[in-house]
Amino acid sequence: MSIRVVVLDVDDTIVLNEGVSFKIENDALQLMGRPPMSRNAHMMTWGMPLVDAMEHRSPGIDLEQFGAVFREVFFRYHAAGLVDMLSQPNLAAIDTMRGEGRQVMILTSRSAIEVEHLMVETAPLASRVSATYHLDRTRYAKPDPRVFDELLAESGLRPAECVYVGDTPGDAAAANGAGIPFVACLESELRSRDQFAGYRVAGFIETFADIVAEVSRLEGQLSATVTHSDQIA
Repeated sequence: MSIRVVVLDVDDTIVLNEGVSFKIENDALQLMGRPPMSRNAHMMTWGMPLVDAMEHRSPGIDLEQFGAVFREVFFRYHAAGLVDMLSQPNLAAIDTMRGEGRQVMILTSRSAIEVEHLMVETAPLASRVSATYHLDRTRYAKPDPRVFDELLAESGLRPAECVYVGDTPGDAAAANGAGIPFVACLESELRSRDQFAGYRVAGFIETFADIVAEVSRLEGQLSATVTHSDQIA
């Protein structure tokens, strides 16, 4: 048995974005003439699709207007190198997994508009990721486990051949329901191990770069389990 695909969440998994996203969204709210949200409101809804989260962060907001303003502010921050910047250690970890013969895919709660800049030909991820699943490509959103339906159907993979790496209990819930081993990334320091109590977590990593060793460990564990089962049979 082998782990053929490592599926990655984006925010606070491969890029650390919660803090800067809070600033971007409040800048957008200010341009709209709306009061700022609290950091607590942002953190409590972090991991939700943006349009769903904003209904909690700024009740009564015009989501269509916000979307247009947010896009403008977001790309201003992106042009300044303040958001969605992948570190060299994280890119190196992805390269190592690919060198081991594994595919790397993205599954995120972002919309197509929110990920398109990550996948343009010149972006660092473009040549490293074999498929990207976002809200406009899946019928369901996390924590619904059916968010993996398209990925599994289109790739022909079994859940046990995948690992999902994320940073929230919602990520864990989705992976658990789909039967996909889940690894929790704690690099953002927004979550702690006890927040994943009640979920099946195959492993914890302190930084995303630790995923290389963790996947190898899980693969060895899986192979040992299969060998033991064969011996019993």
